[in-house]
Formats: sequence, C-alpha cells, structure tokens
Amino acid sequence: MKRITIDPVSRIEGHAKVSIFVDDAGKVSDAQLHITQLRGFEKFVEGRPFYEMPGITARICGICPVSHLLASAKACDAITAVNIPPAAKMLRMLLHYAQFVQSHALSFFYLSSPDLLLGMDSDPAKRNVIGVIEKHPELARLGIELRKFGLTIIEGLAHERVHPSWVVPGGVSAPMSPQLRERILTEVPVAIAGAERTIALFKSVTDMFREEIEYFGSAPTMYAGTVDPLGNLEIYDGTLRFRDAGGKIVKDGIVASDYATYIGEATLPHSYLKAPFYKPMGPEKGVYRVGPLGRVNVADRCGTPKADAERNEFHQRFGNPAHSSFLFHYARLIELLHALERISELASDVNILDRHVRASAGVNSPEGVGIIEAPRGVLIHHYKVNDDGAMTWANLIVATGHNNFAIGHSLRQVSEHFVDGTHLQEGMLNRVSAVVRAYDPCFSCSTHASGQIEMTIELRDARGTVLDRIESR
Repeated sequence: MKRITIDPVSRIEGHAKVSIFVDDAGKVSDAQLHITQLRGFEKFVEGRPFYEMPGITARICGICPVSHLLASAKACDAITAVNIPPAAKMLRMLLHYAQFVQSHALSFFYLSSPDLLLGMDSDPAKRNVIGVIEKHPELARLGIELRKFGLTIIEGLAHERVHPSWVVPGGVSAPMSPQLRERILTEVPVAIAGAERTIALFKSVTDMFREEIEYFGSAPTMYAGTVDPLGNLEIYDGTLRFRDAGGKIVKDGIVASDYATYIGEATLPHSYLKAPFYKPMGPEKGVYRVGPLGRVNVADRCGTPKADAERNEFHQRFGNPAHSSFLFHYARLIELLHALERISELASDVNILDRHVRASAGVNSPEGVGIIEAPRGVLIHHYKVNDDGAMTWANLIVATGHNNFAIGHSLRQVSEHFVDGTHLQEGMLNRVSAVVRAYDPCFSCSTHASGQIEMTIELRDARGTVLDRIESR
C-alpha cells in the first residue's frame, strides 16, 4: 500500500491535507481528509459573560465573522428570552445577506474560478487569482466589485469589515443611516446585473466539465437547510428541514432548541473536524450535505424572482435533488443573486430606518440555541449559563463539519476515478483538491472536535532522518 499526500490543499480557508491510498497496481483504495488544527473555542469561553459571546466567537474566523456573530446573538436572545425589535431583525438580515454576497464572491472568483476559467490541467503556476486577472480582467474586476459591495454594506452597518461587534444580544447597537440606505439602493441594480452575467458565464462553460459533474461527489445523500413556513429559503430565521436523496422531506419544522434530537456528532480518528449525521439514521446512513447545494435542494423555492428562475433551470438541467458536488458552484451563484435581490427588498423598506433597534434583558433561561444559515451551511451555537450569566458550556456545530462525511465520500469518488497511482499527473491531484474547494470549506471555523485524534509525532535531525516516533491511536 502506498500513500499519496496533498499537503496543503490550496485555495481554501484554513489548513488541510489529503491522503490517497493506492495498491501495488496503482488503484485507489481509500482517501482521507486530515484537519489537524484545533480552535477550542468551546472550552476557553467557559466563565465569560454570555453577552460577550458574539464578539468572542466572531473571532473564530476572518471569513465568517458575521455568521458567528449572528448565530451567537440568536443564542443570547434565547437566554434573555426577548423578541428583538422589527428594525433590528431587518438590519441583522441585511448584514447577513451582505455577508453572503462577499463570501460567495470570494469563493467563486478568488478560490474556484482559476480551475473553471483556466482549466483543471492548466499550469499550476498561473492557476490562481493572478492568472485569472491576466486572462479575464473584466471578470476579475466584476468579482472584486461584487465582494466590495457586500463588504461596503457590512462596514456601513457595523463600522468594521472584519470581526464587527455591532450585533448584540437583543438586537443591534445602532440604527442604520439614511445615507447608507440610499447608497445601497443606488448600487444594488449594478450588482444584480453582475451576478446575472456571472451565472450566464458559468452556464456557458458547464459542458466543459461533464466528467467532473459526473464524478465530483455525485453519490446521492440527504440534504439539510433552513426554510420559512412556506418552504422558501430562509437563511436567518428559518426552521431546519431534512430532505432525502429522492427528494422526499424526511423531517421538517425542526426548531433551534430541538436540533440535538436530530443531529448527532461523531469524531474521526484522523481529524479534529467533527462529523455530524442525521441521528435517527445513524452515521452510516445519515450522511447529509449543507451549504448552497443543500439549500437549493432542500427549499421549495428561493423566494425572489430572478433567483427562482435560475433555480428552476438548475433543477431542469441536473435533477431535483441535484447530487453532484461540482454543482455547489452553480448553486452558490444562484444564492449570490438571491442575496442581492433580498438586499434590495430590505433596503427598500423605510421601516429599516427605525431608531428602536435593541431590547434589553438579563438571564431568563439557563440555555439558548441560535441557528442560521452561514454561507457554507447550517451554523449552530448552543450555550448554557449559570444564574449570573457566566458561560458554563458551549457547543458549536459549524457548516463545514456538517459536510465532513460527504467531503470524505467525494474525495474517494474523485480519487478512484481520476487518480492513476502508476502515472501521477498534477491535474489528477488538482481535481482531488478541487472537490474540496467545491464545498468552500472553512476549516478555521469548524475544528472544534473533542476526543482522541490519531496522531504521529516525529523527531527528525537536520537532514530529515527520523530519530524517534510516537504514535497515538
């Protein structure tokens, strides 16, 4: 048995490596994703006042701070048992959709477009965002402008682009300015047109990736995401829905406080990344996917006209549910368009300027759960506090963790189809990395597993010779 190692997997957030195991004939027998960083936020927040949690957990990641900020604030809202003011909810939602815009633009244009526009087998020295800028300058500029639009809204509302502290238990700390609202309404039509152009471009190149669509993690799984009472995609305040591989709704209307009845958490011997599963079916059969593909499959519709038209075409072309993980890219762009439409709707409502944006209360419940849809999928913050409001326990289930089992299955399928262990080519291994990128994982956010990880520690001399080795299993 031989091992092929991809270390690191490039163009992702966080650190990861992949091991591909091949037999003497060069045939792939297994592939594993290794996440070796450990964040540990659940432990070191113990003892902190609960109202500090949004600001603390926003610092888990520089890409997803708004997602953690909102999920944490919702958990704190549950602890105080308050209903936040209507304007505060609208402002939180506006911030959230802006986060979707900047994050989805980052994923597609900066991280994945080099594979899609330059080719999976292109020169790796040029297969990056600089190469995209050189060969497709107008498209690269469009990506920059879309991400800038999302970040401008975040900065305008929260006065910080990264790790904002504007969202607080009970609402937000300050109302929206009329000037920001007018700027958003002026600029959003251009952003929507840009998203439509990007979707049209992606659809025009999908025929070039028929093999990838077929083998990039196309095995049917369950899907999970949050929806509103009408079945529309709802990323801020929905209830959790599970749909099976055939399209049947397995469980609907799961409220935040009941998540643990349906989501179990496994640990893997080769990773710090937890592996959630649909608990009633167990870890073997309860594999599900979240994120853009999961949401597009789970919801009955997006709920905005342009995104719904694109979603309908998506399912007409690839089935409902659509199973290939390559199609995360397509679904991500549909969501980008949906987020911009929702930004336009929210900013058009004059009530968003209301000055009453925060409700105040102390501890009224010993625990609280907040669930939202982060750009990468379902995000859960679960807190317990004592009578003084000090944190006694926390559990975070992050989007990339939900996809852990599915990413592993996708890696094995891609490796088995594309990798020839007797004649390795760079493009083969790039496809293995590319299927990880399709999920747009955020490993900094998601590495919170407890328990014993399989670990090897080696002592090497200056020449690289192994002097000693300790193995923990």
